[in-house]
Amino acid sequence: MSPRLIVDHSHLGRAITGLERITLELFSGDALAPLTLTLAGGGSTLSMLATQQFGLPARLAVDRRSIVLCPGFPPSMLLVALAGRRVVPYVHDCFLITRPQDLNWRARLYMAPAFRYAVVRLPWLIANSEATARELRRFCRADADISLCRPPVRDIFGAAGLPMRQPPAPGGPLRLMALSTVEPRKNLIAAATIVAALRQAHGFDASLEIVGRVGWGGEAKRLAGLPGVTLTGYLDEAGVRAALGRAHALISTSFDEGLGLPLIEAQHAGLPVVAPDAPVFHEVLAGSGLHIDPAAPGAAAAAIAARLTAEDAFAHAAAAGRTNVARWNALAAADRAALVERLLRLD
Repeated sequence: MSPRLIVDHSHLGRAITGLERITLELFSGDALAPLTLTLAGGGSTLSMLATQQFGLPARLAVDRRSIVLCPGFPPSMLLVALAGRRVVPYVHDCFLITRPQDLNWRARLYMAPAFRYAVVRLPWLIANSEATARELRRFCRADADISLCRPPVRDIFGAAGLPMRQPPAPGGPLRLMALSTVEPRKNLIAAATIVAALRQAHGFDASLEIVGRVGWGGEAKRLAGLPGVTLTGYLDEAGVRAALGRAHALISTSFDEGLGLPLIEAQHAGLPVVAPDAPVFHEVLAGSGLHIDPAAPGAAAAAIAARLTAEDAFAHAAAAGRTNVARWNALAAADRAALVERLLRLD
């Protein structure tokens, strides 16, 4: 008989961004069917903390056959200490260990210690990408089992029907879009610097529309007022679709990512994608995007200008994007089937 599954949904109830979307896509009743599971909900910050720190440990203490999946926040230290092998976290990235300089005080005090405690002790971890799995190997137990469970990428913004873009005309608008929380790790200042180079060295009326909630670190203040930069804040699905329709390309200049889901989401819209020249972005895009060095804004601007003004650039981007979305979703479907099969075989 397979064990009873409890899925920690206590971090839900906020605006739906990548973390929440992946939880719903991968760890809901429908996603894990035919498994039967119980959802541990939250709502407020206080109820989330109570569930993670006390509710889940209590439930596993009472029911020795239960297993808890933690697809959002790291499992609490108490949960790991009491339940051990019956706790399985889903790891989105390793930044809580590798990039402490990019964490706000809440993450440093609450999430980072719990994440490190869990990673170095638990025998089974689930990762969202090959890049995250490789990073985990630096910190986890030598005998730890790391499964892949890549999230599917639906057309959540309804952008597949957007008309194909027209190439930017010399001296005319060239609109870049970033779909990102505004925080230091996202390195959006680099994207703004590339826009400045497109304006100064290439003569475009270049702009950067940043769609996403404002996080910590004062990045929004540093970006506000820069030439061509607009911060829209969090937008609903219709608002994001409209922004995708205005853009010539989606750009990411993050220092690092565990996955970079918006890159594939934008490909549903047929949008060219620009991303750093780093392993995780090559894994996600598989040759379908343009890779740049965000630390070299002049070269990046020249590469973007050349790509977007090339003959049939947008038709090629749309075709490559469709192929990549199909490739990625096939991998995600295989991962999901393997995970369900493994959970069914647990005793």
